[in-house]
Parts: sequence; C-alpha cells; structure tokens
Amino acid sequence: MSMIEFHDVQKYYGDFHALHDINLTIDAGETVVLIGPSGSGKSTLIRTINGLETIQEGKLIVNGQDLAEKKTDMNRIRKNVGMVFQHFNLYANKTILENIMLAPRMVLHRPEDENKKLAMDLLDRVGLADQAPKLPAQLSGGQQQRIAIARSLAMKPKALLFDEPTSALDPEMIDDVLNVMKDIARDSAMTMLVVTHEMGFAREVANRVVFMADGRILEDDSKERFFDGQPSNERARQFLSKIITH
Repeated sequence: MSMIEFHDVQKYYGDFHALHDINLTIDAGETVVLIGPSGSGKSTLIRTINGLETIQEGKLIVNGQDLAEKKTDMNRIRKNVGMVFQHFNLYANKTILENIMLAPRMVLHRPEDENKKLAMDLLDRVGLADQAPKLPAQLSGGQQQRIAIARSLAMKPKALLFDEPTSALDPEMIDDVLNVMKDIARDSAMTMLVVTHEMGFAREVANRVVFMADGRILEDDSKERFFDGQPSNERARQFLSKIITH
C-alpha cells in the first residue's frame, strides 16, 4: 500500500522550474533516503508532502488524499505526517516535556495523563528522560534534535519526513541522532523519507535510495544496487564516487 505518490509533479518559483516531472511512490513502512548535490530540489520535494510548499502541476497523494484538491484538509495531513527540520524549532520558553506534550494537547486533545506518559516514554526512547524539566537552551544541539524527533513521534504519525536532520550538528552529536532514526526505521509501521548526506545511515537502513539533481529524480534504486552496484545515471555515479573518495 502506497503512503506517498508523486505523479508528474512540477514546482515553480516564478520562472524557476524547481521540480521537474517528479514521479515517486513510497510504500507504507518503507524507509527512502533522498540524496544529491546542494540545490538539487531535495528539500523542496520533501516540503511539498505536508504542504509547506505547493505544487503547480501534477498530483501529490499523501495517505490517500490529493494535496492539489481544494477540499483536502492540510491539518489532517499534518496530523499523520510529521517533519523534523535541520533546526529544531523548539519553544524556547517551554520545558522539554511541555514541548513534546503541546501539539497532542492542542491538536489531538489527548487526555493529560496519557499525554504525559507518552511524552516521558518517548523521552526515554531517545535517551533523554532525565532532561524533561529543562529548557531547550540548556541542551546541546544533538539533544535538541532528539527532542524534536520525540515531539514528532508524540503525534503518532504514519510517516516521518527528515530534512537534513544532522546537517546543523557538531560531528560528535550526529551518531546519537542517527541511532534514534535507525530505531524508528526498524519499526515496520513507520514510513520515512530522509534527506541526508549520511551515506552510512542510507546503507544501513534505507529500503531505497533516490538521487536528485537539478530538480529531477535521476536514480531510484535499492541501496544494494545503488551503493554496491553501479548507478545507471552518470551524474549519480559521479556524485557517489566523490562521496566514497572523500
């Protein structure tokens, strides 16, 4: 069963054609890693899935709902599709626990005792239960990103989108975040689309690797064929050779 479907999607910023003829299907429970050079359209693509960017042509179907239809309720889409950004976007004046509990309280009207228990369970899952009473500024960047992931999970989404979640972190903080993401990827019910430059993560947990350049999908293959075989696209081969060499 497909969770996300792009059908001939086009995206423009004025005269700039940002996404060309995007055709991509992500099945429920799949982990798909989206890679490519800077400016290739990866972040734009992922942001269209929960309506942060609109498309001009084609169809984009998320959890059975066509985002191009005016009657589609984007708030309903966002309940089921969480997103983790490069920067953590935590509320600076609220504790870590409150950051995680806020959206389920306001949007889902989850009972407070149930909400708090789930939030603490998620903090334990990301290894930060002891940080619950602190403010975001008291935590490292890597810890804040793990909190951001817990916050997304608190909505019990069907899919999670990650837009370069480790790119703003110091190198020594990256592994802790990636380990949390690997744990989520092992959950067969969760659909994940991850924009990243972390090739080790892609090799370990991706079901598929999608390579983009100049707003186009140039390669869509299993991780084994992409990394251990030979990508059919020359641009993808060049990109991969530079990544492996460096």
